[in-house]
Amino acid sequence: MQPKKENYFDWVYQVVREIPEGRVCSYGAIAHYLGLKSGARMVGYAMNAAHALPDVPAHRVVNRNGLLTGKHHFATPERMEQLLLAEGVKVEKDQIVDFERCFWDPEKELGV
Repeated sequence: MQPKKENYFDWVYQVVREIPEGRVCSYGAIAHYLGLKSGARMVGYAMNAAHALPDVPAHRVVNRNGLLTGKHHFATPERMEQLLLAEGVKVEKDQIVDFERCFWDPEKELGV
């Protein structure tokens, strides 16, 4: 029996676990960092599946404009915003306030 190979979702989760509290990253930035041909949409699929994993902070992943596009995949649509607010990330009308300041770039922070 061979050991289970890491899959695409595992790679995404490894990056998401590195996003510091109080910071956010985009689906596209994660896909770009990982060199994933399938892109941001596939990172979104991974985030949708991550809600059963307590050690994956899926609430820290937003779209490229800072919108909370994944909020409907949480227990309640308000939960994503609540988790971000608890970490000091300001949100107005489902969008990160001062997104550029809060943005965490895996290429800059983790290197290549």
